[in-house]
Amino acid sequence: MPRPKLALLFFPLLLLLLLLATTSHAHNITRILAKDPEFSTFNQYLTRTHLAADINRRLTITVLAVDNAGMSSLLSKGFPLYTIRNVLSLHILVDYFGAKKLHQISKGSTLTSSVFQASGAAPGTSGFVNITNLKGGKVGFGVEDNDGHLNSRFVKSIKEIPYNISVIQISQVLTSAEAEAPTSGPSELNVTSILSKQGCKSFADLLIATGADTTYQSNTESGLTIFCPTDGVIKGFMPKYKNLTAPKKLSLLLYHGIPVYQSLQMLKQNNGVVNTLATDRANKYDFTVQTDGEYLTLETTVVTSKVTGTLIDKEPLAVYKLNKVLMPKELYKSTEAASPKSSSDDSDKDADAPESDSDDQTADDNGAVGINGGTMAVVFLSLCVGYLLV
Repeated sequence: MPRPKLALLFFPLLLLLLLLATTSHAHNITRILAKDPEFSTFNQYLTRTHLAADINRRLTITVLAVDNAGMSSLLSKGFPLYTIRNVLSLHILVDYFGAKKLHQISKGSTLTSSVFQASGAAPGTSGFVNITNLKGGKVGFGVEDNDGHLNSRFVKSIKEIPYNISVIQISQVLTSAEAEAPTSGPSELNVTSILSKQGCKSFADLLIATGADTTYQSNTESGLTIFCPTDGVIKGFMPKYKNLTAPKKLSLLLYHGIPVYQSLQMLKQNNGVVNTLATDRANKYDFTVQTDGEYLTLETTVVTSKVTGTLIDKEPLAVYKLNKVLMPKELYKSTEAASPKSSSDDSDKDADAPESDSDDQTADDNGAVGINGGTMAVVFLSLCVGYLLV
């Protein structure tokens, strides 16, 4: 077959791989804002309110960032975290507006939906943001339910990846009576009550007995993920648990919580090492999240536990059932050889049999591990070009 025809056959596949390369991990708002200290507070609260994860999941987005002084004026009002989330969600537009587009708005003004509007929590048009091209090349921003008042102005472009994400600075926080209105937050969630009603009563009882429940409960507002060994698993593990000192019992229980909200899909996409509620400087108390086919596993180097079900997944709280108690290397010795696996490996009876150390897995801020689409495309392109030039 002539080489030109062969190249034509490879071309569509090459385009597909290049597309994967350009769309894989397209943006990370935390990294973008981390380059400029004047947005550190805004960046911090995007993470605390879990809006950063929402931004990173979306394909087309505009973030209206405010500097530390602007955030100070918002925080001085004493709003709870859930209300701050509503206010900041007004600053995330579900459309792309780069600096050039802002100055070329058709008819000089437009209304665009924000994440606050898309959440369903905004009544009427209170979640829409008015963007108006003003005289002298200025651009104004204001919430639609604010009597047409444009209380903020465009300052500068921070980062633009057309037409994926645009991060621009505005002069001050957008004001909205609806977003700032008192709302029922996640403080109403009772962790031990949820666990007790969903097959994890034994684990909940241990949390209460050690006082670990207060740490879990205090993290619900900012975000919490719990991995709960079921009642049968706890029953089989009790002989090992009773041998621990009181501080070690507390550490073991806190080891089953992550101080951020992570949906099952987020966990599957962001494999890697995670810190836990037990992490304290030198005491790492971490484990590795891994996707194994359709399953999600947690590797501690002492034991491998599998997520077997979901008790609740409603931001800011997610609770998942485990088939084995997580045994940290700080409390138990890693085993060099795996115990023989049986057909009942996932049952409660074998819930705490030590398994062999898995390969150490490092992760970047996105938790991504392995060869991504960009690497595949580069390798394939090199092979194709090399062949055609021979």
